[in-house]
Amino acid sequence: MRLTILGGGGFRVPLVHAALLADRGEGGVTELVLHDVDADRLAAIGKVLAQQAEGVPGAPRVTATTDLATALSEVDFVFSAIRVGGMRGRQLDERVALAEGVLGQETVGAGGVAYGLRTVPVAVEIARRVAELAPRAWVINFTNPAGMVTEAMAAYLGPKVIGICDSPVGLCRRVARALGLDPAAVWFDYAGINHLGWLSAAWYQGEDVLPRLLADRDVVESFEEGKLFGAEWLRALGAIPNEYLHYYYFAREALAGAGDGSASRGSFLLDQQRDFYADPALPVWERARLEREATYMAETRQGERDSCDLDGGGYEKVALALMRAIARDERTSLILNVRNENTLPGLPADAVVEVPCLVDTNGARPVGVAPLTGHALGLANELKTVEQAAIEAAATGSRAAALRAFALHPLVDSVAVARRLLDGYIDAHPELSYLR
Repeated sequence: MRLTILGGGGFRVPLVHAALLADRGEGGVTELVLHDVDADRLAAIGKVLAQQAEGVPGAPRVTATTDLATALSEVDFVFSAIRVGGMRGRQLDERVALAEGVLGQETVGAGGVAYGLRTVPVAVEIARRVAELAPRAWVINFTNPAGMVTEAMAAYLGPKVIGICDSPVGLCRRVARALGLDPAAVWFDYAGINHLGWLSAAWYQGEDVLPRLLADRDVVESFEEGKLFGAEWLRALGAIPNEYLHYYYFAREALAGAGDGSASRGSFLLDQQRDFYADPALPVWERARLEREATYMAETRQGERDSCDLDGGGYEKVALALMRAIARDERTSLILNVRNENTLPGLPADAVVEVPCLVDTNGARPVGVAPLTGHALGLANELKTVEQAAIEAAATGSRAAALRAFALHPLVDSVAVARRLLDGYIDAHPELSYLR
């Protein structure tokens, strides 16, 4: 089986490769193709992958190319993990937003809109090329903002593009562990859109055990989301939100924690990756990876992350499970980003939502879950409106649609600020010149 990774020079590619090396099942990946627009980054990651594969029998053959047509030739699965503008683009996204006094996180707030505006045109072109050159291939999208990008690609690939995120999986695992349960034995009612979802129930042997967890402050505050939100707020909600909702529920505190952008997450990762790519080696990559995980969302918490909380969902494990289910008909359930259809009433049918799905050789089919209500439905609709305005802007070059995307975002508090943000991002990013 042939797998292509778009963005194959990316820092997290060795995680996918390690998962492939550990997959000893029949019918696994025999050839891994890395595609990137940066040949130097491809060479660096290729060196790390070669070191990972030393002494591993049956390791996939790894090739690299900067030619998209070559990368898509005879491919069975495509993992899309591109970063348009690189880590420097993320740094600029944060700084432009913070200069206007609003959050610039890469998938949340103004930074997420800017990232989407420069990424969607490239993702759509990739979708067109896949549909033309590799119509039998399944596309698994890692590229952020994952919901927006998956929705834009779905216009050309339909159900053969599926978005993944490890945040919901990590949340469910931590909740099960806090309750002393095997995650595989629990059904989680999780629903929303990417980076904006809520766990509303956890079913075990016919009982929703989430209220039991919420009633015990010590248990609630023993894991990542409980520490972020606090037991009092989670009890008031009657649910556990995705960690990214911290930026909405504690917007003022998150903005204060971001400072002036000089020590932003993008700046940290830019410096870290510059050092790694200058001298790539497996031990160097592993140290950088551990540091990256330990400092994840550091601006939102006090103190260091607990070692248990470092065990997230593992996006590479989610991707591998999804690929195996489709390729080998190993039926499973996963929380994925797919078209809504009629799964979540109140959201558009063509909107990409993040919900539990049953997966087999026919792809991913969303499962009925408790509907979003009240503020959750309202907030999800607000953000979906923003995403769809950004997709419209990327498709048509409409400055008006781009302005709507910024101005209607709940974390942007003024149309005047939105206008300045749009101008600031156009000046900062050559990729946004189509909006002038």
